[in-house]
Amino acid sequence: MRQEAFVARHREEWDAFETWLTRRGSPREARKHPVVSGELRDEDVPARYRRLCQQLALARSRGYSPRVVERLQVLTQRGHAVLYRAPPAAWHRALWFLLADFPRLVRAQRGCLLAACLLFVVPLVASFVAVQQMPELIYSIMAPEQVSEFEQMYDPAATQHRIGRDSGSDFMMFGHYIMNNISIGLRTFASGLLAGIGTVVVLLINGVMIGGTAGHLQAIGHGDPFWRFVAGHSAPELTAIVIAGAAGLQLGLALVAPGRRRRVDALIEAGRVGARLCLGVFVMLLFAAFVEAFWSSIGWIPALVKYGVGALLWTLTLAWLTFGGRGIVDAPDASGGGGRR
Repeated sequence: MRQEAFVARHREEWDAFETWLTRRGSPREARKHPVVSGELRDEDVPARYRRLCQQLALARSRGYSPRVVERLQVLTQRGHAVLYRAPPAAWHRALWFLLADFPRLVRAQRGCLLAACLLFVVPLVASFVAVQQMPELIYSIMAPEQVSEFEQMYDPAATQHRIGRDSGSDFMMFGHYIMNNISIGLRTFASGLLAGIGTVVVLLINGVMIGGTAGHLQAIGHGDPFWRFVAGHSAPELTAIVIAGAAGLQLGLALVAPGRRRRVDALIEAGRVGARLCLGVFVMLLFAAFVEAFWSSIGWIPALVKYGVGALLWTLTLAWLTFGGRGIVDAPDASGGGGRR
């Protein structure tokens, strides 16, 4: 085959491979150039690389011009460097998951996320307003002993140094908050196996309980200590519960309406997605427990500072979930592959 025909036949696939190398090898270049349909897919790269090596051998054996041979050699060298590079360290993959993969995964569940948010927020606001109007409703939500305990925990006269607890070291309460928060998150997700009804019930109950408690404390004049306590950790904690609820609803949806897939296949896929979501939820709840134990309970910090930190954490949490991972390629896995979102 003449050189001109050889180049004309294979030029497009060389260009496609070069574009893939640019995106895979340089996240900065990937951000500059938007992804378009018809580009080389990651799963097709190994076969394309083998073809490129074969074409390089043919070009050399047939005595094609140095310019053609050089281009093919450069492409094969760059391809080898990308495909066979060492996998990133475990901490690097974990950090990438939190900063990019997890936010993108959350956004991919936008339908269930919106449903979970409504199932949690609407009962919360409704119970808060209802208890303000009819204070006796709080005793329909929780036992009188629990009501009395919350009143003592957030009594303005006893919260100069500590808010939200009477005793216990910060480290002990940190462990308690971890167990409590994570158990709620896992229960919210796992109950989706009950055709999604379990997740709906858990979200509704948590919304009613939190809203009713806040409404009662506000009505009896204990609102200031309560709001100062929850301002700091509310962003990661409440957001994590909603995300866990979205994962649970996705699980229930796969069980009830698997679409064209087999029910077991849909359930396995939803379980995989839910497990990855729960990893991020675990980190969020761990951070929320840390803030709750070592920051939220401090009583002498001015309310303005507490609310300022709370507003900052809400802003950072929402910005992270909204913009995290946009316009960048995935971190490479052990084989040098990956995907882009």
